[in-house]
Amino acid sequence: MARTISLGRTAMVLSITMALVNCTSGPSEEEIAAEQVARNQVEAEQLQVTATKRERKIMADAVMPLSLVSAVSEPMPAPPQSQYSDKFESFEINSVKQVSEEPVSTFSADVDTASYSFVRKQLKRGYLPDKEAVRLEEMINYFDYDYPLPQSAEQPFLASVVVHDSPWAEHRKLVHIGLQGYELAQTEQPDSNLVFLLDVSGSMNAPDKLPLVRQSIKLLLKTLKPTDTVSIVVYAGAAGTVLEPTEVKESARVIEALDKLQAGGSTAGGQGLQLAYQLAESHFNSEGVNRIILATDGDFNVGISDREQLKDYVERKRESGVYLSVIGFGRGNYNDALMQALAQNGNGIAAYIDTLAEAQKIFVEEATSSLFPIAKDLKIQMEFNPAVVREYRLLGYETRALKQEDFNNDNVDAGDIGSGHAVTAIYEVTLAGEPGAFIDESRYAGKAEGTTARLSDELGFLKIRYKLPEQETSRLQEQPVLLHSHTDSTLLQEVNFATAVAGFGQLLKDGKYTGSWSMDDAFELALKNKGQDFYGYRSEFTQLIRQAKTAEKAEF
Repeated sequence: MARTISLGRTAMVLSITMALVNCTSGPSEEEIAAEQVARNQVEAEQLQVTATKRERKIMADAVMPLSLVSAVSEPMPAPPQSQYSDKFESFEINSVKQVSEEPVSTFSADVDTASYSFVRKQLKRGYLPDKEAVRLEEMINYFDYDYPLPQSAEQPFLASVVVHDSPWAEHRKLVHIGLQGYELAQTEQPDSNLVFLLDVSGSMNAPDKLPLVRQSIKLLLKTLKPTDTVSIVVYAGAAGTVLEPTEVKESARVIEALDKLQAGGSTAGGQGLQLAYQLAESHFNSEGVNRIILATDGDFNVGISDREQLKDYVERKRESGVYLSVIGFGRGNYNDALMQALAQNGNGIAAYIDTLAEAQKIFVEEATSSLFPIAKDLKIQMEFNPAVVREYRLLGYETRALKQEDFNNDNVDAGDIGSGHAVTAIYEVTLAGEPGAFIDESRYAGKAEGTTARLSDELGFLKIRYKLPEQETSRLQEQPVLLHSHTDSTLLQEVNFATAVAGFGQLLKDGKYTGSWSMDDAFELALKNKGQDFYGYRSEFTQLIRQAKTAEKAEF
């Protein structure tokens, strides 16, 4: 399989070298030189990944040291559990597909993280989350992974594919697809024209809502360039502009405007959205990033409030080059379904901030990912080889499913990816001729003469289609997925941790496909594969698993 040399291949190189030394003739000078080149390349890649993560941590600590974040980032005190009117989109989890009938799987990339943060907040309160709030792809993609890094924004993705045993099903395999996006250097980052659209309705009058919104924006200000511009639009019973576009070098004016905000009134979100787009378009930066960041805890109940109308409005407006990201806060009347729809149609991210530490993650550690796109309309398509794979299921991405014909249609919208973002997707497959299949083999179908085992080691074929930010014609990357290939220990560690997250998410959802695999198994797998946990998110995850074991069922 064509792919970047895996990190950790040094051990394999050394073993080959030793074997050659033990041969009667010994290795030639050319062989020794080639192995040294391979060794140097692997070591250089490992150093590059580590250095990139260390630089992010240094920059984040310069804004707010982790010790300080931890001291102030515990969940806000909450009242006893009661009935809530939070709204989540209901969806059926992906079913098992027979390759003989449906060999091709197509979906849009997703880097949203709102589901994980919402689930974490509930578990830390001592309650199990609403099952509809659990979206596997957002649980998995919450974490950063050590995938090989691309070298140019012109080819913004590198794909790492690993086939390994499923921990919850003895006879099945997992196909782990990791796409790592190019990370823009600071000198490559364009200026930003940001419009903050802030919900200041009465329901935002809580410690983990409007006050946390203020703190979050102040963190982001510290990561922006002096020449970036910031505007603030608010909405409650009506919408209004409280800060015209102001350069970040005058951040005192921005902070003063934030500190004056008070919560009260109903929720004219539709009017606020219209005003925010007007402001962004009137000060449009043709050389930079133009983005609205909506911060809210709930629904729109004044003005334009119909979900389909709002989606259509946002979809039309993205053609102007102004994108929309949605950040959720608090609990009670949070309309996750609407926020997801707005972000997906607005070419932006959907995230959920439950603590100051999460604000630090989104607006400091991942600021470039949140603000600067490297590709848009990223689609992933996997075609399985019926001679090798009998059936498959995709873990998550239910709300991102696309038709097969949508893959080559550049008019079909898909996910947008920011600088440094990684996208992870996992398929579970049953190999042909192996036990453990969910669906009985047909007596008659697929028995025609001429069935061949051609490409018997080729499990499937992966296609990735995307557009560069300023282009409207898509590009294509493709590669075969091999059943047997070498995987280094570093990449396998990342794969195993993502698998632990995927298994945990399934257990929270319904555990339909995980058999006797348990929370304890998820805990052990995650604990063994934490790796370089720069910010402590992986350690926090292991503690969430322990909290889930004792959490109570909430009333929704």
